[in-house]
Amino acid sequence: MSTDNKTDEQDVNTTYAADNEQIAENEEDAVAQDSQADASEEAGELEKARVQAEENYQRLLRVQADFDNFRRRARAEKEDFAKYASVKLIEQLLPIVDNFDRALTSSKETKDFDALAKGLDMTYRGMYQVLTTEGLKPIEAVGQPFNPEFHQAVMQVESDEHEEGIVVEELQKGYILKDKVIRPAMVKVSV
Repeated sequence: MSTDNKTDEQDVNTTYAADNEQIAENEEDAVAQDSQADASEEAGELEKARVQAEENYQRLLRVQADFDNFRRRARAEKEDFAKYASVKLIEQLLPIVDNFDRALTSSKETKDFDALAKGLDMTYRGMYQVLTTEGLKPIEAVGQPFNPEFHQAVMQVESDEHEEGIVVEELQKGYILKDKVIRPAMVKVSV
């Protein structure tokens, strides 16, 4: 019986070994299938990432092109604005130029200097009104303390009626456009 036991044992061992080999092969197949599944899943994710990257790249190119177009349009609009910024003022000054032309023509024909002076006065007031409408204001100087931001002192004079540093005479009128001094008043200042 010992040989039969040995044979039975060998058969059992062979069966176990075959079963173990089968199990090992099945496990290897499962691992290989999992690896293939993982690899195909990673390849799918990689392809999705490539597609997303390409979409983002194309979007970036479109945004850059849109920005370049915007920048060109803005530059062109700015140049046009600077080129034609004074159109409104010029349109308002044209009737005044016409009045000067009529006054000069009329004075040559009639030699009436009183009418010429009256016409020039009316034309001056019209022009001053246009400039005031645009925000131009004269700088008040005479009797004011000297301020280098608004006044340009060209002379100093002794004065009994004014304290030191007071503007006593205005030689040329100064102007402010909105909030900016465009020409300081040329003045004489007391010492």
